[in-house]
Amino acid sequence: MSGVHELAGRPGFGPVEAEANEPVFHEEWERRTFALMMATFAAGEYNLDAFRYAIERMAPKEYLESSYYEHWLFAVERLLIEKGLISEAELQGHSRKNRKEGKRKPGLKAEDVERVVKLSGSGRIEKDVRPKFKPGDRIVTREFTPKGHTRLPHYVQGKRGVVERDHGVYVFPDTNAVGGPENPQHVYNVRFAFKEIWGEDAQTNAILHIDLWDDYMDLAE
Repeated sequence: MSGVHELAGRPGFGPVEAEANEPVFHEEWERRTFALMMATFAAGEYNLDAFRYAIERMAPKEYLESSYYEHWLFAVERLLIEKGLISEAELQGHSRKNRKEGKRKPGLKAEDVERVVKLSGSGRIEKDVRPKFKPGDRIVTREFTPKGHTRLPHYVQGKRGVVERDHGVYVFPDTNAVGGPENPQHVYNVRFAFKEIWGEDAQTNAILHIDLWDDYMDLAE
């Protein structure tokens, strides 16, 4: 969906200030939030696209005023409530009613954490799907205003680029985020000139590489 969470390519927010020697976690609650997300993801309660979409559903003011792991915590809470695993009242510590009862799933073991982290970052699947494009093809991205989740950034919509590489077959995030079909399709690395995206005032000879799914593109005329 197009919202305040999509800040890439938008002016007015100033430079990104990198913290020197930044720790992985600034506070203990961040470490616990990371563990909570990994454990519930590993239990199969939701997929990564649904997790991203939950973050995108934060109120704009709340999103801008909260930190990275506060976004994570919000998403986990929303998803567990929507799955019926906890209630709003239980989340506030007022009740233990309305909890969804079911077979207890095994916890995430320490030795499995690395595998789950790697799994959470990939939607690649082994399916025989015919690609719509090939390296060297000139493409134009589609323009639309999504009501749900999408991985096609707004700033690159309607822009012309060149396919550099075919990464293989992945689930389609737009449908996967809302429990729909996997809709497997190819993902490509696509090259765009800065001037194509940001106009003639953009840096000369600079290029942007971005990964895009089949359904985000058409062959350029």
